[in-house]
Amino acid sequence: MPLALYNACLRLGRPLLTRHLEKRLANGKEDPQRFAERLGEASRPRPDGPLVWIHAASVGESVSALTLIDGLLAQKTDRHILVTTGTRTSAEIMAGRLPERAFHQYVPVDRQDAVRRFLDHWKPDLAVWMESEIWPNLIHESGARNIPMILANARITEKSYKNWRRSFGLAGHLLAQFTICLAQSEASAHYLRDLGANSVEYIGNLKFAAKPLPVDPDKLAAFGRRIADRPIWLAASTHRGEEEIILAADRELRRTHTNLLTLIVPRHPERGGELAALAVSAGRSVLCRGAGAEPEDSTEIYIADTIGELGLFYRLSDIVFIGGSLVPNGGQNPLEPARLDCALLHGPHMTNFAEIMEAFNNRSASREVTDAASLAGAVADYLDHPEHCREMAVRAASVVAGGQETLDRTLAVIENLVKGRGA
Repeated sequence: MPLALYNACLRLGRPLLTRHLEKRLANGKEDPQRFAERLGEASRPRPDGPLVWIHAASVGESVSALTLIDGLLAQKTDRHILVTTGTRTSAEIMAGRLPERAFHQYVPVDRQDAVRRFLDHWKPDLAVWMESEIWPNLIHESGARNIPMILANARITEKSYKNWRRSFGLAGHLLAQFTICLAQSEASAHYLRDLGANSVEYIGNLKFAAKPLPVDPDKLAAFGRRIADRPIWLAASTHRGEEEIILAADRELRRTHTNLLTLIVPRHPERGGELAALAVSAGRSVLCRGAGAEPEDSTEIYIADTIGELGLFYRLSDIVFIGGSLVPNGGQNPLEPARLDCALLHGPHMTNFAEIMEAFNNRSASREVTDAASLAGAVADYLDHPEHCREMAVRAASVVAGGQETLDRTLAVIENLVKGRGA
């Protein structure tokens, strides 16, 4: 009954959904060349042989799936991997990082007609859903076709748990479609069991097993020559509302570090122009990477409004502030810079990575700031005392040293499920 009500609402709201998608197209949030994929129409033929489908919501989930993809492809030479996501950014990153025999498609909107077209074409032998992405029709229709499904690296927050408890049984119906749920924390395992999942195991967080972000060595060398011995720090994946704080911290730092280069990578690259205007209004000398500019000796603020280059900037800066954390956006992934020997700073809002941050806190492996003054003070401490910076980077690296066991257990569960299906 809840699923029937859900689909009735979708039918009644179809004009609104259509306008929403048209607006996303107009705003550049959908790929016009591949928009048919969002309606379930494939843009390439299904490869012959076994096909494993991995669905990830966006950038973070799809990047954490890369080690899983490598492991699955290594098991069988005739296996292919279909990766679906819903954002243009994740599609562009996957295009550059997926190995041979793995490919990307956009996930269809959760209408029955689009979902059925998608499944009719791809006929996956197994579906792996990453973290917490739940689309009722996509899950229900997959289950109706007896496609084995795994919820891998499963994460459910207390807020989501409370919301799903009010779903009149829909949560239980959907979770029951999964053969097994592999939870990334004890809390998530408890919530999943209570909501009605059949088989739940807590095996750890797959994000700890991810590979370091890639880098073009020529770009790294060239950028390193440009900045020479200038003091440098990075504000990564920043959100609207916290760049003013970062610029205020930069102003304070320049009182004692006159040759400072501040790198800012906005979470959404399309905001580069907006951020540049903000920096100019604050009296800074600004250049944007998205416009093709390289930093000059006089550049004070360098805005990296490009996609897929965080691996470059994490390697250039020993000091990294994690964005989305000075404003209540839940923070961004701290594991990526920790994996590249960075000393980490973050604001008080890291709720999206609560379990991960617990591991950092247990090792005193990151430092919390709350405003421009504390941010400037922490950066100045690391610039003036490299030994403090290095000590914190070593602690952060120790947090991400594990992860292989979680990956191996996840692969073992998947291989056990596909045994006998030829996948």
